[in-house]
Amino acid sequence: MAVKIRLARKGRKKLAYYHIVVADSRSPRDGRYIEKIGKYNPLTNPATIELDFDKALGWLHNGALPTETCRAILSYKGVLLKKHLLEGVKKGAFDEAEATKRFEEWMKQNDAKIEAKKSGLEKSREDEIEKQLTAEKKINETRAAKLARKQAEMAAKAEAANQPEAQVEETAPAAETADAPVITEAADAPAAAETNDAPAKDESSSEPPAEENPGE
Repeated sequence: MAVKIRLARKGRKKLAYYHIVVADSRSPRDGRYIEKIGKYNPLTNPATIELDFDKALGWLHNGALPTETCRAILSYKGVLLKKHLLEGVKKGAFDEAEATKRFEEWMKQNDAKIEAKKSGLEKSREDEIEKQLTAEKKINETRAAKLARKQAEMAAKAEAANQPEAQVEETAPAAETADAPVITEAADAPAAAETNDAPAKDESSSEPPAEENPGE
């Protein structure tokens, strides 16, 4: 019986995650399995991997064959390197202490890479957020400038519409004041002329003629 380390799909549509299982190669992908040794969620960045290191290493020693994706996961977590170092110890290439030292150094470097990737992703998110904020600020400033310009134009139009009425109101009283003396003098002049130039009536002529005495 061929035993494989493979993924079993879980979750719903477009939100899938996987169990890392040891199963018979003849079983369906999501069917029965011998043992579950971890979880894998590719939706996060970086991907979330939970793995029972010792169980995975034990199954590799027992001859289980990982699929391509599971091989990448085991390599990422250092299981394949540990298996390689233990085989080197069995062959006498180096002792167990040297194998442990090499594995710990590799784990430190791998952890540093993972942390650097996480920091880079966080920095990218911050830069993206800052970029979005800058773009929104620019849009708001443009809208504010357009609104201010529109309000200024409306105020100018309103002022221009009210200005002729004010000029008419200001010039009308001045015209009346300037013309008033002329009209008054012109109206009074004939009356004065008539008063001064009228000939005096002869009082004697106004008296009736004395009657002649017929008896004389």
